[in-house]
Amino acid sequence: MAATDDDLPHGPAAGSGPGRAPGDTGPGPGPGPGPAPGPDPVPGDGTGGGDGDGAGAGGGGGIPAPSADPGRMPRWFPRAVLLVFAAYAVFQLATWAFHALTGLLLNVLIAFFLGLAIEPAVDRMAARGVRRGFATASVFLGILVAVAGFVTLLGSMLAGQIITMVENFPQYLDSVIRWSNESFNTSLSRLEIQDSLLKSDWLQRYVQNSAGGVLDISAQVLGGLFTTLTVVLFSFYFAADGPRLRRALCSVLPPTRQTEVLRAWDIAVAKTGGYLYSRGLMALISGFAHYVLLEILGVPYAPALAVWVGLVSQFIPTIGTYLAGALPMLLAFTVNPWYALWVLGFVVVYQQFENYILQPRITARTVDIHPAVAFGSVVAGTALLGAVGALIAIPATATLQAFLGAYVKRYDVADHPGVSGRPRRNPGASALARARRVLRSGRRLPGADRDA
Repeated sequence: MAATDDDLPHGPAAGSGPGRAPGDTGPGPGPGPGPAPGPDPVPGDGTGGGDGDGAGAGGGGGIPAPSADPGRMPRWFPRAVLLVFAAYAVFQLATWAFHALTGLLLNVLIAFFLGLAIEPAVDRMAARGVRRGFATASVFLGILVAVAGFVTLLGSMLAGQIITMVENFPQYLDSVIRWSNESFNTSLSRLEIQDSLLKSDWLQRYVQNSAGGVLDISAQVLGGLFTTLTVVLFSFYFAADGPRLRRALCSVLPPTRQTEVLRAWDIAVAKTGGYLYSRGLMALISGFAHYVLLEILGVPYAPALAVWVGLVSQFIPTIGTYLAGALPMLLAFTVNPWYALWVLGFVVVYQQFENYILQPRITARTVDIHPAVAFGSVVAGTALLGAVGALIAIPATATLQAFLGAYVKRYDVADHPGVSGRPRRNPGASALARARRVLRSGRRLPGADRDA
């Protein structure tokens, strides 16, 4: 049966040359060999003119990308949510670790400055051939012996004075009662006061609370000992391994910065030593002033009390002055109760004099920072870290200034009255020039020009 035109394919047959007619199936001549037969077109892939979905017009264009389903979750969303939760967990972990390690970080900071303070003595001993570890241990041993001797001396003195005060307390109480009866026309009695005190509710509650707080006091004492040992251990390592620590720090810096950082480190050591020198000088001044007062009042053990006041007031910040003044007040009370008030007033006045006048001027000379900067650093350190911040504020500021000085480039300043501090000289505005002008104008009489 012969094929009709409807049974023949309408498109170009596979393997047909470009010169063949659409309905020509014979081996007619063409302009050249046709292209090699390729794979059959896949319906809908855009490579041929088939009936597939999305076929390009005339078989020449590609299929457009299918539109995204608006109800389907993007593939990046679960990963983004996981990253957000992971970042939040890391932040919470870091915050918790920082709050948990705050005490340790403060101890390390104190130990660092203590190591800087004793490093000059260790360097002198190491320069004479002594090993740094042995030299550091010797310095710490000397400090420990001095502190132990001072505490033992004050402890024995305080114990003796407390025994004397307890023995003479009835006499002190009788003198106070006698003065009150004579001054205010009262009829108080020592026996009545003792009975009312012993039978009072607040005394019984205080005794009960004190008995229940023995464990808390013991825990605080053990915690203080552990903190002291931690600071001593870290400061020992900072002082003994100072060169190794600087070598490790400089190993991560380029060679051009290593010399500057080492120079800044030396300046920090010098300024920390200067800070200790300034505290020692203020301790000497404070001790001398309180010694004069105690000698005038006739308080016993005046030299030992003066040393106590000088050291405690300078090396225990914020409350050191008042804590140091409590012991002289106690001993002054054994001489005369009114002498205790004199000591309290002197302590308060001297504290203000030291904070606002003496300390800024001395630290400005020894640590080489401006008095306003020294005072502001102490206030900021107290606000941030409390007593520890007040203690290390000035050496920390001096150290920061030294490190920044290694990186900040300074230039010569132009000569200008605004920076030199010298007023601009204006001959016409001086008092002498104004006086000359007045004298000259007064010499010219009215009508002198007409006569001339």
